[in-house]
Amino acid sequence: MSSETDNLRVLSIFHYVIAGLAALFSMFPVLHIFMGAMMVSGRLEGPAAPGSDLFGWFFIAMGSFFVLAGLTFSACYAYAGLCLARCQSYMYCLVMSGIGCAFFPFGTVLGVFTILELQKEPVRQLFGRK
Repeated sequence: MSSETDNLRVLSIFHYVIAGLAALFSMFPVLHIFMGAMMVSGRLEGPAAPGSDLFGWFFIAMGSFFVLAGLTFSACYAYAGLCLARCQSYMYCLVMSGIGCAFFPFGTVLGVFTILELQKEPVRQLFGRK
């Protein structure tokens, strides 16, 4: 094996790790969904304030959106790791590495290293790029 394929294999493993961390962190808004459900069902203590149902539904909607967005990012990032291991979808890996830079600090470091590795000529040839 060449050093480029070894580097891609290591980057692929780290993509899986970051995808798992992102999936874990994306579960935090489940607390907002739970609180929104409690508001809507009227199970919170005290008198119900006017508009608390609307506020509860807002909590549920926003929490659901962030959970779904986080899990989607995690799945896409894990797929980028698979593509790196198989040397497929060069542009997809490059784009996901750029998007992963927003997942500070680990995604930033991994994204920068992946972008730098993907720019090397031998790696481009592994992906079938000129």
